[in-house]
Amino acid sequence: MTATGHAIIGTIIAAKVGNPYLAVPLALASHVAADIIPHWDTATNRKSKGKDRVLTETIFDIALGFLLSYAILTFFFPNTNFLYALLMIFVSQSFDWLMAPYYFFHINMPPFTWAYQLQKKFDSELDAPWGIVTQVAAVLVVLFLAVLL
Repeated sequence: MTATGHAIIGTIIAAKVGNPYLAVPLALASHVAADIIPHWDTATNRKSKGKDRVLTETIFDIALGFLLSYAILTFFFPNTNFLYALLMIFVSQSFDWLMAPYYFFHINMPPFTWAYQLQKKFDSELDAPWGIVTQVAAVLVVLFLAVLL
């Protein structure tokens, strides 16, 4: 899933689960659950794109995730502590943050190699447009349920 998808889910976890002892494991689990859903992300077709394009798209994706998360907090969950939401966003994206040094900069040491190898076990890629559709649908269902409940 894109960093944007993980950020939105992390934001919703922050808004709905005030106890960090519950929210942190839930945010970690949400990353795995979201990546099991077949999805497109910035690294899909990475061999044909090249690492420079993947890095550029990833930076845009991260920025979009924070912007949309801020909008969700503002419009749907204005009473949520912003710093707490940031923490949940980073936790929900943590596997991607941990594998980035290995993937982009070839830092071949734990925990970066460990995160990369672990993530490849549950990451399920699907090319655009269907990989985008499944991801948007999953995030919208989570947001819809969070707003209703």
